Amino acid sequence: MKIRVVAEDIDEQDHVNNTVYLRWVQDVAVAHWRALAPEEAQREIRWVVVRHEIDYKAPGSPGEELILRTWVGEATRLRFERLTEIIRASDQRPLAKARTVWVPISVTSGKPTRVSAEVRERFST
Repeated sequence: MKIRVVAEDIDEQDHVNNTVYLRWVQDVAVAHWRALAPEEAQREIRWVVVRHEIDYKAPGSPGEELILRTWVGEATRLRFERLTEIIRASDQRPLAKARTVWVPISVTSGKPTRVSAEVRERFST
């Protein structure tokens, strides 16, 4: 996913605010889910974050084009690790790397739920 850093992303230190990186990590995760998950799974499952870890490598600046990359790492019955890289497009320099742990939640019960073999296969690395 490609994005451009806009004025609202910048903090008083004149670089991308840490909370904006977190928003981008979530945005690319949602986009990845919507692009690959079957429609039935999208109707039946929502995802809840139980852990975020972000390592900031370099500052992002106004107007820069960034590349957001994400993939699923280790997946157990009810916990899915998602890895994300935020890279400056002009020089391929990593600005941030994130590890997020997500839990699938049933839309009907509101409780953690298992995902189907089909969904697990589509997101396996």
